[in-house]
Amino acid sequence: MSIILENWTIEELTGYKPLTTFYTDFSIADKFGVNGIKSTYENAFRSWKNNYKYITELAMVLNWKCWRWYQVNDEFSRLYTDLYYKLDEWIFNNLKGDELDYYIQITD
Repeated sequence: MSIILENWTIEELTGYKPLTTFYTDFSIADKFGVNGIKSTYENAFRSWKNNYKYITELAMVLNWKCWRWYQVNDEFSRLYTDLYYKLDEWIFNNLKGDELDYYIQITD
């Protein structure tokens, strides 16, 4: 079985160069459904919550995936939306100073 993964075109569109494989990770998780997405989120968050640049990119990927699935798969879109807002709230409650400034600047 081969899995064809879509390319994250963020660099072409915005100039932002990804630091992680999160987009690919979630594209693989998409193939395994809701449980795959949730598991991938939990693993990524647990592993990288202390790295503000990676956690910023995780939020970006979740937001991108929300829109990727909008009007295609409501369940995935809602899940990605919920995960994004959960992470965004965590970020605003836990990042401070330059780290929070980075998040705001990159995601604005």
